[in-house]
Amino acid sequence: MMMMIIIPTSYSQILPIIGTIGVTRHRSTAQKALWIYNRHNPPSRDMVQGQEQGQSGKVVRVEQLWHKFFSDPSQWLDNRSIKKNPRYPDFKHKSRHEGLWIEGWLNPPWVKAKVDTMALGKIEPGAGLRSRVPDSLVNGENVCKFCQEGRLKEAVHMVELMVEQNIQASIHTYACLLKGCIRRKALAEGKQVHALLVQTGLHSNILLGSTLVNMYAKCGSVLDARQVFDSMPERNVFSWTTIISAYANQGQGEEALNLFQQMQKTGIPPNNVAFVVVLKACARIPALEQGKQLHSDIIKSGFESDVIVGSTLVDMYAKCGCIEDARLVFNNIRQRDVVSWNAMIAGYAQHGLGKEALDLYEQMKQEGVQPTYVTYVVLLKACASITALKQGMQLHLDIIKSGFQFDLTVGNTLVDMYAKCGRIKDAHQVLNNMHERDVVSWNAIIAGYAQQGLGKEVVTLLEQMQREDIKPNEVTYVSVLSACSHSGLVDKGRHFFNSMCKDHGLIPTMDHYACMVDLLCRAGCLADAEDFIHKMPIQPNAVVWMTLLSAARNHGHVEIGRHAFDCVVKLEPENAAAYVLLSNIYAAAGRRNEVTIIRKEMHDAGVKKKHLGAAASQLATRCMSLS
Repeated sequence: MMMMIIIPTSYSQILPIIGTIGVTRHRSTAQKALWIYNRHNPPSRDMVQGQEQGQSGKVVRVEQLWHKFFSDPSQWLDNRSIKKNPRYPDFKHKSRHEGLWIEGWLNPPWVKAKVDTMALGKIEPGAGLRSRVPDSLVNGENVCKFCQEGRLKEAVHMVELMVEQNIQASIHTYACLLKGCIRRKALAEGKQVHALLVQTGLHSNILLGSTLVNMYAKCGSVLDARQVFDSMPERNVFSWTTIISAYANQGQGEEALNLFQQMQKTGIPPNNVAFVVVLKACARIPALEQGKQLHSDIIKSGFESDVIVGSTLVDMYAKCGCIEDARLVFNNIRQRDVVSWNAMIAGYAQHGLGKEALDLYEQMKQEGVQPTYVTYVVLLKACASITALKQGMQLHLDIIKSGFQFDLTVGNTLVDMYAKCGRIKDAHQVLNNMHERDVVSWNAIIAGYAQQGLGKEVVTLLEQMQREDIKPNEVTYVSVLSACSHSGLVDKGRHFFNSMCKDHGLIPTMDHYACMVDLLCRAGCLADAEDFIHKMPIQPNAVVWMTLLSAARNHGHVEIGRHAFDCVVKLEPENAAAYVLLSNIYAAAGRRNEVTIIRKEMHDAGVKKKHLGAAASQLATRCMSLS
């Protein structure tokens, strides 16, 4: 990996760099750059600074740099792979505590002063110069070492030099490189390694081919992964499982299932990992029938007793809506671990059955299985959904005893549970006690206050959130706009809607537009609400028009009501509530003829009277919310 120390100079000076092998071009930058190819370069090696084709450059001897900056390399700490803050130096001297940055403007003035004293030579325009690592360092062992240390660019560069010097890198060396790319999600370096494999003819190796598929999949390039997979002359279960997993993780469950069937047709028996991957795909679609067929295949293959496969089967049946089948599989798992229990508890919680989830939790404790943070998150969500405050408070005590109270996800779910159970002060206390807070934490408490109709408190929380440098997201603003609507804070609502677009670059969704329409309607600004709807950049849905129609009914505005009604029935012709609302508007205005006409329109549209009960209920709920 090349190391660059930025020297602050005039922004008008542009000094790109000639690269590592041949003439590799780099984009122009607004600072002069000092490049050190490798800390192991001996003093006898030259290092080059140059400019793009047609421009002159400068030559600096590594010997000069070595003595100026790394005269005693053992005294310099390499912080690149461990630093948490970009303002921390990349290299730090152990005793003098001086810092050097690979890039940035934080280098101390003495760096520039030392560079200015160096004797600089000249190179001709367009000259191509090369840097070499000493032969003693060019080997697979150092490549793997660099990968483990996170020095991926240096590792790739070293293999490039090995290829250039006709030094054969082993399969293990390339595997180390690809695994390093996977760990760091380094797609660009992964493609470099792929090119080297093609150049050396090792791309046809089944192990490296499978690892290439895995690298592309884990780096998010499923298309590249599939191209490598399709070009493999030979495939094994790892190759198939990797590509199936790639499609499943991208939400393309049907293609994952198709590939699994193709694997079976080729005569390659699936292993437990393959079954787990494809079961997860069935759970996401969901695809119950395919899941049942997989269950049969699992029994035939002898993996039914595998705890991981069994736990995934429980999850698949639960997510496909077959909670009883999930429980049967759960009961048949001989040695259940915490993953199995979590899967079954989550299944009950996701289906509203919450009491059963809590009962299973008690059974889990009795059998001596220690809950994880996932267990508590699932159970707290169940308590929130059924407003089971007493059980939620007991869970809170268990969380404190188990030491998970400082886990961020658990803390966020606790805030949400207390807020949804109406204990907003307890929710705020949990928030205050959290060691770490993120946007989810603030969204939970803001939503809690919004549900209580406490608009001013929501505004205060949003301001506090921003003071802590937590950037609000789309979810935040749905709660904020809803709170402003319920509290009649029209100006504040307008301000926040504009702010989310202009200041935070967020694109409003239908929920945000609906909140704004609701805000204007509650305030009696029906003309403004109608104008706002017409100016929406996205097509308004029936909910938005129903909001305006309900407000027109409450405020007795016939013209706006009729227009809103027409828009609703275009989108939902059988929306009985819309007919009821318009009929009430006409009746309140004493326009009996129009009442008769709207009833005829209702009949002609095929809206039956049996729908009126539900429509009346919807109408009552909506009108109460707007009153």
